Amino acid sequence: MQKTWYAKLFGALMSVLVLAGCSSTPDDPYADKRDPFEDMNRVVWDFNQDVDEAVIKPTAEAYENVPEPVRNSLYRAFENLQEPWSFVNNILQGKPKDAGITVGRFFFNSTIGLLGLLDPATEMGLTKREESLGETLALWGVPDGPYLMLPLLGPTVLIDRGTDWVDGNYFPYTEVDSDWDIPRYTVKGLELRLRLRDQEQVLENSLDPYTFVKEAYYQNWRYNVYDGNPPQEPAEDFEDFEDF
Repeated sequence: MQKTWYAKLFGALMSVLVLAGCSSTPDDPYADKRDPFEDMNRVVWDFNQDVDEAVIKPTAEAYENVPEPVRNSLYRAFENLQEPWSFVNNILQGKPKDAGITVGRFFFNSTIGLLGLLDPATEMGLTKREESLGETLALWGVPDGPYLMLPLLGPTVLIDRGTDWVDGNYFPYTEVDSDWDIPRYTVKGLELRLRLRDQEQVLENSLDPYTFVKEAYYQNWRYNVYDGNPPQEPAEDFEDFEDF
């Protein structure tokens, strides 16, 4: 299967970031070590804000005029296609019970649920157990890599978005024409944008929206990796203040 336009764009962006990182040596001892490309990330953040205000937000608000049952059905149908890969990653993470639930969800939602347009599996008590390759690698101890603010795609870490190409090349996606990538990402992106409206006021009231979003991303990332029970982070080192 040929790479999609999304994968090609991501690959090109990664090349630029790697080259930038090779020549970047932050001197600020108080700089966030997770965010070595902060200057560039802030430029992308500003760009994303402008695009959101001019294009994405108005488009999402127009999409909201589509009846909610239709929107929910489209979203569920695309989400249903992720279940087989969640099954694989649940196995890789040593969670056979969750793997069994994903099999049940895919079977029932793909049959009596009309290819995922309906969600009878949740009504049966088979709640979603979504996992990605990035989350699997992070659970295995692979470092997150640098924090990145990607054009249009928003905040991430390298291990998260860097595995998207693998996450998008498995059954049943391998059996579906790549032209479906555009509506898939469009529907999911617009639905996510609508759901983020409740957080807009909090973001506007924050002292530094960029940092607020970064910390929110890391909190959510760790929550997903450790299924809502992340290990306690080590306390900061205050040895320099022992004599104070």
